[in-house]
Amino acid sequence: MNIILLSGGSGKRLWPLSNDIRSKQFIKMFRNDEGELESMLTRVFRQITAVDPEARITIATSRKQASTIKNQLGERVNICVEPERRDTFPAICLAAAYLRDELGVTEEEAVVVCPVDPYVHDTYFEALQRLAKLAEQGEANLTLMGIEPTYPSEKYGYIIPTTAAPVSAVKTFKEKPDEETAKGYIAQGALWNGGVFAFKLGYLLKRAHDLIDFADYQDLFASYGRQKKISFDYAVVEQEKMIQVLRYNGEWLDLGSWNTFTEAMDSETIGKVTLDDHCGNTQVVNELNIPILCMGCRDMVVAASVDGILVSGKGRSAHIKPYVEDLEQQAMYAEKSWGSFTVLDVQEDSMTIKVELLPGHRLSYHSHQHRDEVWTVMGGQGCVVIDGMKRIVRPGDVITMPAGCRHTIIADTQLRLIEVQLGTEISVEDKQKFEDVE
Repeated sequence: MNIILLSGGSGKRLWPLSNDIRSKQFIKMFRNDEGELESMLTRVFRQITAVDPEARITIATSRKQASTIKNQLGERVNICVEPERRDTFPAICLAAAYLRDELGVTEEEAVVVCPVDPYVHDTYFEALQRLAKLAEQGEANLTLMGIEPTYPSEKYGYIIPTTAAPVSAVKTFKEKPDEETAKGYIAQGALWNGGVFAFKLGYLLKRAHDLIDFADYQDLFASYGRQKKISFDYAVVEQEKMIQVLRYNGEWLDLGSWNTFTEAMDSETIGKVTLDDHCGNTQVVNELNIPILCMGCRDMVVAASVDGILVSGKGRSAHIKPYVEDLEQQAMYAEKSWGSFTVLDVQEDSMTIKVELLPGHRLSYHSHQHRDEVWTVMGGQGCVVIDGMKRIVRPGDVITMPAGCRHTIIADTQLRLIEVQLGTEISVEDKQKFEDVE
């Protein structure tokens, strides 16, 4: 099975655990069979490969998210990076061209597209396999998954099929309605549109060439910023006549707010948390290394990270976005392809950061013009390179790098260090990269 996972999101609705770099699909809040915390991304990857060990998985995402994906999944997936955001139709076209030109997928093969963050059981991915087989049969140009609605939701668009059969032609599509209108759609047998569909690769590439002037993947990548922002639904789905829908009636949750996100938690708390006997229907997630005590809290969600602290009634948690947008703050935590960083302290003329490097990984060889840096190794072993000179480092070693010098650090084992940046013009833009030293 060829599957494209769409990974987007700006990280507003699950603040403070999510931010501009760390969207909801990367938050480790679910326990796997070994009892370890995993993210929606790693959960979905695990479920796909359990159903189809030979699945070819490609994640279409932004530059900001690519490092986090590599951190969590390594080289186990292909990543198609959008040069910039242009909505779902250009993103899917770029990924389709990537499959053909970079991975060698033939135009007769079926491709399934779905979001990266559904909270579902394995039956969902078994349905994706059936979706791919329906696309291969070619009775329709486009095959959608329609999710059996459990209530009249205002959050989803609706697919109205022509029959109640498991696979049916599509009569029409409806935009997100109000609750009363949604009740009417459901009475007609409507299904939720979960943004899941399948097609033969050649079909999608033909539709792409109808609307975009490009030769191949590299050409589309180079001209991507000039492409029109348009959704896949508008550009393809609503224009297609030969379209069918596969009903899915298994568990499916859209974890788009703290209220729904906590429904999927398998325990009331994560991290150092104590709830007294008078708490009820309250979930607490604590990423800080300090305790949280809740007393008499009912119908609440509490979340704490280096980015901030949220205390909210569950009924209000869905309204968080405009308040978070008013908060002007840099991301205090991020996962990178080489490891992760956590901002510990910010002053007018300094910044203190905890850096963790994965074994065998390194920072880029770089310099700063407007700040000095000091590294203190807290754990692990590695090698630093300063202006071409190499030095082995161990716990307790302190390395000073004046502004202008070229430097990097390479981890032999898991490496933990504290980085102190010193200067009056500390900025992420103050960084010049050079070719890596051997």
